[in-house]
Amino acid sequence: MLGKLTGFDDTIVAVATAPGLGAIAVIRLSGSQAFPICNTLFPGKDLLQQASHTLHFGSLVHNGHVIDEVVVSLYKGPRSYTGEDVIEISCHGSPYIQQQIIEATIAAGARLAKPGEFTQRAFLNGKLDLTQAESVADLIASNSAASHQTAMQQMRGGFSKELHTLREQLITFSALIELELDFSQEDVEFADRTRLYELVTNATTTIRHLIDSFRMGNVIKNGVNTAIVGKPNAGKSTLLNTLLNENRAIVSDIAGTTRDTIEEVLNIDGILFRLIDTAGIRDSADTIETIGVQKTMEKIREAGVVVYLFDVNELSAEDIRQQVQSFEADNINFLLVGNKTDVTGEAATRTKFDGLPILFISAKNHEHIQDLKDRLVQKVMAGDINTEDTIITNARHYAALQEVQQSLLDVKNGMDNGLPGDLLALDIRRSLHYLGEITGEVTNEDRLDYIFSKFCIGK
Repeated sequence: MLGKLTGFDDTIVAVATAPGLGAIAVIRLSGSQAFPICNTLFPGKDLLQQASHTLHFGSLVHNGHVIDEVVVSLYKGPRSYTGEDVIEISCHGSPYIQQQIIEATIAAGARLAKPGEFTQRAFLNGKLDLTQAESVADLIASNSAASHQTAMQQMRGGFSKELHTLREQLITFSALIELELDFSQEDVEFADRTRLYELVTNATTTIRHLIDSFRMGNVIKNGVNTAIVGKPNAGKSTLLNTLLNENRAIVSDIAGTTRDTIEEVLNIDGILFRLIDTAGIRDSADTIETIGVQKTMEKIREAGVVVYLFDVNELSAEDIRQQVQSFEADNINFLLVGNKTDVTGEAATRTKFDGLPILFISAKNHEHIQDLKDRLVQKVMAGDINTEDTIITNARHYAALQEVQQSLLDVKNGMDNGLPGDLLALDIRRSLHYLGEITGEVTNEDRLDYIFSKFCIGK
C-alpha cells in the first residue's frame, strides 16, 4: 500500500519534541535511508552493524565540525512506530543545535517531514488503522483525565475492534447473498435471512449507541462553553472568582462593572468548562455597556450551557418563570441559580420560589458551590462519565456512522418488505463502505493528506 502513494519512498526528518528551548530535544528520521544518513554524521560507530532497539552515545559531526554529543536510538523496520527504519537523535535542547542537525540530515539526503507524516506512514504500513492514527493527535491534545482516557482507549483499538467485528459479519452475509445471485434460477438461499435480520438489528443498536456517545465525546474532547448571564449586580463576577478560587474578575457594587466578556477554563470531574463572565443584561444609554450586552447575547447563543444567575432578593418567581419561557423558546440548555441567599436566609428564599427548578447559592460565602459544579456536569453529560466505553470524539467518524446507520435501516426495511437479494446486497455494500472509511480500509490519498495535515510536524 505504501508504494502506491506518492512521496513515501524517501526518508523524512523532523523535530519530535515541542519547539523552543529545553534540556533535550529529539530529532526523528524515518525511511529506507535513515541508517545510512545518520551513519555519515556519526563517525564513532558503524550504525549499520548495530542491533535494533539499541542506544548509542557519541558525537554528531557535519563538515568536520562537531554539532553536539547525542544519544542515537535505533529501530529497524518493521519493528518501529512507522514500520520503516527509524532513528531518533536525542540532543541538547538548543533551537540552534536542533536546526543544525536537521540541516545536516537534509544535506545527507533526507527531506523535512510534512505534518503528521510519521503517523501517516504508520497507517500506510499497517501499524495503526485510521481511527487509531487519529487518536494519536487526540492524545497529544488531551488536557484532562477524561480526554486522555478516551484517546488511549481508541488508540489501543477499542473502537476499531467493534467496527472490524461488525464489518466481517456483514462481509460474510454480503458474500453469501451475492453467491445466491449466481444461482438465481435455482431459487436457493445461502444467507440465512433470520440470522441476517438479527445481525442488522443488533448492529443498528450498536451504531446508535456510538452515535449517541458523540455528544459526550465532543464535550470530553473540546470542553463546553458555559455562559454566566444575568442582570447587573447578580453576582456573576463573584461566582466566577469563587469557582476559580481566585480574583479573576473585578467585583463591585456599581452596576455594569463587567463590560466585556471574561473567559477562564475550569476542570470539573475531567470535563473542561470554558466559563464566560458576561456583561449584565439591561437597557443602557452607555455605548460601551450596550456593546457588552450585545456580546452577552452572542455568548448565550453559542454556549453549551447557560448559567442564569439572579439575585433572589431582586427578582420574583414570576420574573423567573418568564425567563424560563424565553430560554425554552430559544431551545437553550440552561441552569437556574439563585444567588445571595445569605441576605434573607435560604429557607425564606425556597418558599418564595417554590416549585421552580432553582439551585440556591451564596457565591460570596461559597455556599453550595460544589452542588453547582455537580449540576453543571449533569447538565452537559446527561449521565455518568464512563471513559472505559467506546466514545466517539471525531466528527468524521460521527458523519460516517450516520451513513452506516441509514444503510442498515435500509437493509432491515428491505427484508421487512421482501426485497430481492441483489437490492439487499447494495445496501450492505454501502454500510461496508462507510465502515471502511472510518478505519481507513476505504480511503484515498487526498483524504489522508487532509486528515494528517492537522497533526504536528514531528508526529
